[in-house]
Amino acid sequence: MKRNIAVFTGTRAEYGLLYWLMKDIQASERLALQVIVSGMHLSPEFGETWKGIEADGFAIDAKVEMLLSSDSDVGVVKSMGLGTLGFADTLDRLRPDILIVLGDRFEALAIVQAALIMKIPVAHLHGGEITEGAYDDAIRHAITKMAYFHFVATQPYRQRVIQMGESPERVFNVGAVGLDHLLRSPRMTRDELSESLEFDLNSPFLLVTYHPVTMLEEDPRQSFNALLSALDQFPEHKIILTYPNADNGGRAIIPLLEEYAQCAPERVKAIPSLGFRRYLSAVALADVVVGNSSSGIIEVPAFGVPTVNIGARQAGRLASASVINCTPDIRSIEDAIRRALSTAFASVCKEAVNPYGAGNAAHRIVDVLERFDGAYHKSFHDLS
Repeated sequence: MKRNIAVFTGTRAEYGLLYWLMKDIQASERLALQVIVSGMHLSPEFGETWKGIEADGFAIDAKVEMLLSSDSDVGVVKSMGLGTLGFADTLDRLRPDILIVLGDRFEALAIVQAALIMKIPVAHLHGGEITEGAYDDAIRHAITKMAYFHFVATQPYRQRVIQMGESPERVFNVGAVGLDHLLRSPRMTRDELSESLEFDLNSPFLLVTYHPVTMLEEDPRQSFNALLSALDQFPEHKIILTYPNADNGGRAIIPLLEEYAQCAPERVKAIPSLGFRRYLSAVALADVVVGNSSSGIIEVPAFGVPTVNIGARQAGRLASASVINCTPDIRSIEDAIRRALSTAFASVCKEAVNPYGAGNAAHRIVDVLERFDGAYHKSFHDLS
């Protein structure tokens, strides 16, 4: 009998990280893959990215609508409530032996709390990390306490999960699962990427993704406008702008982003979702990755490409020497981009060590899942 492993995904970025793990579960002789899709994937506003999941060869076992078209904290909370209702029915129908979730999103919290009550063991990826500028930080730690297996990205993160009372026998340092793409995913050439985006990339370009800072920032438009003004200081560079996540405040950014692209269509390309293959291809070809996405901290350094990390959203995460931190104002962002573009910093990026592993996480996770004997009991692990 194969063990049913349900993988949950609610955003484009999270799915891109999970891709090779899903492929390895699919290929396992001892595991059967179930795919649960929700959140941004089902929203036309964010590109209906569930279609890309099916195009990649995955059968979607459940689509759970939960995302309200709202830009408020109340809207996010109500979306979580809708999600919990839908996830209860989905988990009751699928009854997976293990549920896999990645990270710290409110969509993941909604399904994990349902799985906890329904006695479905949860395997959590990327626990133990800190992002002080977002409520995702507390969500991540809450999921850790509800999860049974923990697949963390670095040894300090493993120690932090154990510090939270999780048994060392169930906490595995496998590295960042998204880095598997480095070894296993073909990338597009510059011409192929240009053709796919219908956007000429024969000039140098910056890849930009900015999300609201949900714990510290009441109105993300001020900091996002500062970012756009800083980008104006680099007219020789083209810009690829990806949409923000569906956090409260995210929809306030989208009209500014779209207006910026419409005013300079030959220089700026705005796109709801690149998909992981185009995104990683763009990372490899970009002069600098700019914004406050976790990918700038975790995946981008592995390409030897500089990251300009804006503001406090990722504060607390381990970071490579190729990451330049700056404050969310025009002068600081501009200075950081200029430093990232310098010849001296290019040498730093080539020699920088990425603390998040070597790109073989998926195989290591599947090996643990295949050896799981079905026993499900947790005790608090006190540090001696």
